[in-house]
Amino acid sequence: MDSQTALDLFRKTGALLDGHFVLTSGLHSPNYFQCARVLQYPWYAEQLCTVIADHFQSAKIDVVASPAVGGIVVGQEVARLLGCRAVFAERVDGRMVLRRGFEFDKGDKVLCVEDVVTTGGSIGEIIDLARTIAEVAGVACIVDRSGGKAEFPLPFFAVLRMNIETYNPADCPLCKRGIPAYKPGSRNLQK
Repeated sequence: MDSQTALDLFRKTGALLDGHFVLTSGLHSPNYFQCARVLQYPWYAEQLCTVIADHFQSAKIDVVASPAVGGIVVGQEVARLLGCRAVFAERVDGRMVLRRGFEFDKGDKVLCVEDVVTTGGSIGEIIDLARTIAEVAGVACIVDRSGGKAEFPLPFFAVLRMNIETYNPADCPLCKRGIPAYKPGSRNLQK
């Protein structure tokens, strides 16, 4: 699947939104990738995640790790395609932790995956968590909207790369025009 085909899936399913959004990072943007809208169709999830799995097929991954909530479907599907375990981390008291009996075993080769990367903060926390005991083989996402700004000290792969405008809240032209901001992300879900 090429980038244009992936972008077409987002448009077809209404998963590329226009407006004024507060991202998980706290930055503001006129565009938002609502991956859940494309991933709700298992056949599209399989198509997008196959691109990631194919890219890391030779890495002999033992565990795919993702952040909750947005990365869970991606992590599960990539793990299914690679024939390995899937775990996800949850934010507790402001930091990512493994719960629900999930753990990494010493020597596990871990692939860290996410639905959308803007700054790389959440996936960076997953990398740090995995590195406490395991070997991180790479990072992948469906959408890298950072325009190349998100960097990792590991092989990084994205199905779709785009440079989408982001603004610090104090400098946001959408705020200055009085356009209400919407926060669609999962960062502040209640337990």
